[in-house]
Amino acid sequence: MAATSGTDEPVSGELVSVAHALSLPAESYGNDLISSVDPQFLKLTKVDDQIYSEFRKNFETLRIDVLDPEELKSESAKEKWRPFCLKFNGIVEDFNYGTLLRLDCSQGYTEENTIFAPRIQFFAIEIARNREGYNKAVYISVQDKEGEKGVHNGGEERADSGEEENTKNRGEKGADSGEEKKEGINREDKTDKGGEKEKEADKEINKSGEKAM
Repeated sequence: MAATSGTDEPVSGELVSVAHALSLPAESYGNDLISSVDPQFLKLTKVDDQIYSEFRKNFETLRIDVLDPEELKSESAKEKWRPFCLKFNGIVEDFNYGTLLRLDCSQGYTEENTIFAPRIQFFAIEIARNREGYNKAVYISVQDKEGEKGVHNGGEERADSGEEENTKNRGEKGADSGEEKKEGINREDKTDKGGEKEKEADKEINKSGEKAM
């Protein structure tokens, strides 16, 4: 299903989606991965060192942060890339199968930012981008966003906690107020009953006085 490396046809939106989906399991690589793991520590193949060494030996001055398609697809470029690619025949599985390569390493897989390239070419450029620090921009950007998200969520949690504390305090105050009101009523009841008892005692004294006279 993967396209071969010889095609120069425009990349349609459907092809971008299909090729990206196909390339991720094979290479275990993409913006999602380099955004979660420091690219400097990624290993794309068992022979990363050999690929990088051969790549920079043959393409010492090639700019890799933003690729010029002519440096990959022109006839003169193909003549230069062909011996490099053939060195990895039998070393890298499906070395000449087509996959998507980002032109600008600071951007994702979009129709405008991708080009079909042989798999070994993809590995060579992305390994070099990792080792030379070009892919780190994506990783740092995502980590910064995650940090801001964490701070934002932490603020919301503290606000929620404060609201819960206020609600609890209001509940406690309400309970205390109810208790005080209840105690006040009880005191009033006791006072009224005490007064009634005094009145009854006075009546008894008066009655006794009248009888004595």
